[in-house]
Amino acid sequence: MAHEAILFEKREHVAIITLNKPDRLNAIGATMRAEVTAAVRDAHADDQIRALIVTGAGRGFCSGADLSAVQSGIRGNLPAPTTQAERLDEDGWVGRWAKMWHHFDKPVIAAVNGIAAGAGMSTALAADIRIGSEHARFKTVFIERSLSPDSGMSYFLPRIVGYARAADLIFTSRAVDANEAYRLGLLDRLVAHANLLEESVKLANEMTQWPPLALRVSKRVLQHNFEAGIDDAMKYETVGLGLGRRATNDAREAMLAFAEKRKPKYTGT
Repeated sequence: MAHEAILFEKREHVAIITLNKPDRLNAIGATMRAEVTAAVRDAHADDQIRALIVTGAGRGFCSGADLSAVQSGIRGNLPAPTTQAERLDEDGWVGRWAKMWHHFDKPVIAAVNGIAAGAGMSTALAADIRIGSEHARFKTVFIERSLSPDSGMSYFLPRIVGYARAADLIFTSRAVDANEAYRLGLLDRLVAHANLLEESVKLANEMTQWPPLALRVSKRVLQHNFEAGIDDAMKYETVGLGLGRRATNDAREAMLAFAEKRKPKYTGT
């Protein structure tokens, strides 16, 4: 399938989505939203894909929402009226965008190659792990546009860096370079720019070597129990353990490989 705004690649068990509007620092427009949504849906449905990487082409990771339509409206060239369904959608595209990444039940790695601002920063925050280069930079931006945070930022950011640091970044809209981002926890790994994608794929492969169902269940349990009380968390862990055991072939293979001192071969069954 041809794409206008993204590149979509599969490398064995890893899918890579590259936001591909470098002339606009990969700003998120309607075409990109539709193509990313379809690619994420494809990666979710494909049992051979066990992890997903999202990155940007050119100098930027993602500069946020493409405001060209809004700017056109301000100048008097108003866009076509929205449909009734769009008007009744309580989440809006920004809410759906955040939920799409968060609910994707395989590991998501953001390879932050440049500026991640506004909804672009939220996209990186929605990933399970962020790996960045020395060119990575983060900026919340929203308050500069007379907006409060959207696209999941108010949810993800305080959970990653804590409330006070999130308040600092949102209320000041100051830029954070790669070194500070690593210190704050916005980046989990910091690598040389030339090796960013290679290191991201290497990290994904470290995950995809394990039983696929156990990997997906582990993400579910981790997300659920991040906010759950201890009683609910232990119940959910037990449920997750049962789900993992349903992959009887992989469970048996894990035990046999350990006993036979060899590398296991998992099939996801």
